[in-house]
Amino acid sequence: MTIDGFLRLALNTVTAPRDVARLLMAMNLPSQAVWLAFALVIVLNTMMFSVSLMVTPADELFGPILGSPVVFALMLALSVGALIVAVTLCGRPLGGVATLDQVAVLVIWLQALRVLMQAVVVVLGPISLFLSGVVISAASVLGIWIFLNFIDVAHEIGSLLRAGLILLLAVVGMMLGLSLIFSLLGISTGGIPGYV
Repeated sequence: MTIDGFLRLALNTVTAPRDVARLLMAMNLPSQAVWLAFALVIVLNTMMFSVSLMVTPADELFGPILGSPVVFALMLALSVGALIVAVTLCGRPLGGVATLDQVAVLVIWLQALRVLMQAVVVVLGPISLFLSGVVISAASVLGIWIFLNFIDVAHEIGSLLRAGLILLLAVVGMMLGLSLIFSLLGISTGGIPGYV
């Protein structure tokens, strides 16, 4: 995919998220390609997040984690992976039909868009912390709206309200599961689930 193609698809994700979801799932990527893309977005997100912290003062919440990009990448990978599994499984009781690979492709694309958003924040950070904060807040709200549409299309449930319930159940389940795992490992989550 060219840079121009990436940016056009990113714009279409905002203006027509349901069409983009259908397009991404229709690609029928092999599992190997899906999980290679998963690894790529984790690495890119980690790099962009680390760069953004060099430009903008770090929040105390992230300090301990960012001492090691490897730890951050591992925790981000676990969080994103858990979200993929949770959204897939939580859709089943509500009549959802999405497969793990279908949900993975959609979540991976959202993570790719997060890399783009982080790049914008890196540029805006030194200019205006307020403006970069507005961009982050707006992108977060827009990201939830897009994800709800993605979930609705993937699970074929025909209701954004039910998609919202699936997302809520998935996030709660994911955070409880990860909190248990990280506490057993003696690691502080440091806000990573909120970054996903």
